[in-house]
Amino acid sequence: MVKRGATEYKVLEHRATGARLEIVEDSGVCETTPGVKQYSGYLSVGSDMNMWFWFFEARNSPETAPVATWFNGGPGCSSMIGLFQENGPCQFYNGSSEPALNPYSWNEYANMLYVDQPIDVGFSYGAGNTGTSEGAAALVWKFFQAFYDQYPKYESRDFAIFTESYGGHYGSVFGDYIVQQNKGVKNGSVQGQEINFVALGINNGWFNSYYNYPTEIEFAYNNTHKPLISKSRRDSLMSTYETRCKPLLDTCARTSTNADCSRANAACGFAVENGVISSADFNPYDVRAPADDPNPPQTYVDWLNSDAIKAKIGARSDYTECSNSVGSSFARTGDGTFIVSIRTRVWSFR
Repeated sequence: MVKRGATEYKVLEHRATGARLEIVEDSGVCETTPGVKQYSGYLSVGSDMNMWFWFFEARNSPETAPVATWFNGGPGCSSMIGLFQENGPCQFYNGSSEPALNPYSWNEYANMLYVDQPIDVGFSYGAGNTGTSEGAAALVWKFFQAFYDQYPKYESRDFAIFTESYGGHYGSVFGDYIVQQNKGVKNGSVQGQEINFVALGINNGWFNSYYNYPTEIEFAYNNTHKPLISKSRRDSLMSTYETRCKPLLDTCARTSTNADCSRANAACGFAVENGVISSADFNPYDVRAPADDPNPPQTYVDWLNSDAIKAKIGARSDYTECSNSVGSSFARTGDGTFIVSIRTRVWSFR
């Protein structure tokens, strides 16, 4: 055990990866169902590289329930968004300043693990940040190895990755990395434990710029709720895509260089996505609502940043919902040939 300020952590040194886990067990925060365990804390994945996680045991049959990991996208946005605004054990209903139990939480039937990555996202902090999904995958795999070593009862369970938005890159790359590492563990070229990876779920994912940019325009014009833009605006944006965006994407696909791919997505993001968003008053997460719709409420951010809550859960940095520095790092590398540049309106892309 080690004590840092008012918080006491359980410590694990993971020899195989050189990682160090510092964990607060059963803080009683957010998940208040009697008997349901939770763990939160940090994995030091390198020198001054501290990755934040929060784990909630399943409310039903935790001893046999699968393990699911949730990653928000961005790139550069915290998985606490998913925890507190989407599928976690507690929610801030009607803008309340305190959370209440969510009866529809995914941890009703799965052991849920939320991870803030890359470094400098959410509660994660430190130096040595990555700017590629491949680099992030190696650190996430290291985290899983240390987590299973500390809690071996979960390692044989079915394991799934769930993610959204830029998770179209994260999830695909992370899943592939796990599969390749499992092969290495089997043939002896990789030291570690196999992960029983059975499923990948991607919500509203960003996969490929050739597909996503024109379909953003088409959806804005033709969706089951109501047209968000006029036909003339739709035609204008499609013309902009063909003349100002697609040629740069073609160059990116041909050269695969960071510079060409970054240039393509910066231009396409400004000309197409910002063009759609600036054309109408709507919330991109719920087109029925205006852009300034207060739901889901942001009150969880102030709550997480209170000294009392941080001490209880073991958080050692201020919470930042989305990191522009991480997003910029990914934009500069041309991540995965087709990347998504950081947006000027962070809420529009996470």
